[in-house]
Amino acid sequence: MRADAPPGSALETQGSPSTAPVDRGTTPADRGNDRPQAPSTTPSKTPGKPSATPSTPSKQPGSSGSGQANGNGNGKGNGNGKANGNGNGKGNGGSGGKGSSSSQKPTTPPGQSEDPNTPGNSDKAEKTAARQVLALVNQERSKVGCEPVTADPKLGQLAQDFTDDMALRGFFDHLDPDGDSPWERAEQVGILNLGGENIARGQQDAQAVMDSWMNSAGHRANILNCTYKTLGVGVNFGDGDGPWWTQDFGY
Repeated sequence: MRADAPPGSALETQGSPSTAPVDRGTTPADRGNDRPQAPSTTPSKTPGKPSATPSTPSKQPGSSGSGQANGNGNGKGNGNGKANGNGNGKGNGGSGGKGSSSSQKPTTPPGQSEDPNTPGNSDKAEKTAARQVLALVNQERSKVGCEPVTADPKLGQLAQDFTDDMALRGFFDHLDPDGDSPWERAEQVGILNLGGENIARGQQDAQAVMDSWMNSAGHRANILNCTYKTLGVGVNFGDGDGPWWTQDFGY
């Protein structure tokens, strides 16, 4: 969760392997002058529990899924959001931290038949994984009576650019090294309907990252926010601490 999000939104961060996600949220900031202070931009490097605290990512060893994840959202929930919820941001926010797991049957991992690190295969694998995430999101939404979200090219590019930036510059935070929040980055490219954002790092495929998000109350709140209508997914299978994942939800 991060500062500078529109009042009522939520930010989420997921991390390393764990078994019992824990959400620690804060109340959303009012729109206008009562925004929370920007958290530290230093990425968490150690396994930790999901946390929705709008200051710094959790650095406590934790247990819940594999990888790290963060999220912003609209509605009611934990995280940074633009509506009613725990955290800062636009709505159903999520709990930041590291790790989590969900209940969907695994889909075919994007790298099962082709190594995503092989030249020429990475883009194809990443696009496949992004489509799988969208499908899994809509499976979860259908369980609670929400309409499916549709793929939005602009949100997809926003999510992919941010995912690639995290991989390139080696950070893991909703607030990028330039100090821009998700909503500021969206406005810079003409997107005015951003509702929430989930990010993750370390999960190897679409099912694993969805497991992580769905086992974290704040991230799940973004995914199951029935007011969201569109979704962009970013995936980067590059070397290093990845893979990296981003979900950007829109109204």
